[in-house]
Amino acid sequence: MAVDTKNLHPIVKDLMEKFVAEAKAKGINLMITQAYRSKAEQDALYAQGRTTKGKIVTNARGGYSNHNYGLAFDFVPLVGNKAVWDSHSPLWGKLGEIGEALGLSWGGRWRPFVDLPHLEKTFNLSVAELAKGKRPPNVAKVANPEELKGLTEKQLIRTKVGIYKIV
Repeated sequence: MAVDTKNLHPIVKDLMEKFVAEAKAKGINLMITQAYRSKAEQDALYAQGRTTKGKIVTNARGGYSNHNYGLAFDFVPLVGNKAVWDSHSPLWGKLGEIGEALGLSWGGRWRPFVDLPHLEKTFNLSVAELAKGKRPPNVAKVANPEELKGLTEKQLIRTKVGIYKIV
């Protein structure tokens, strides 16, 4: 299954790409395993270990995951091109720290449901707010400092991967 990154929020997509680059710069290879997920895909994952075969991997039904709104992605470290799913591998902590340094929230810090492969940027919106239709702002990356002229800080979002203007 191809990973849907085209439906990620632009800032989340840029942060994901920076996360991959930062990990590679530190000698850690990884693979993005999930990004945007439809509500139907989320419901299928939720059913896993409950009404279908497999291990429970999520507590979120469709519409109640940040993946459904393009605000999250999942990853797995690779060693020799093989996925390392062992939760005791130190690679998880190293990658979680890289994500957090970029301003992402890491599921490895969650309790009681630890989600090592998960990183997200929620823009301070809860999934309940998202489910009710609230969304983070639409943005465009500022490529040229001239684009900042006449804009106030309230019209900008500054991140570790650049400045974005709210459109």
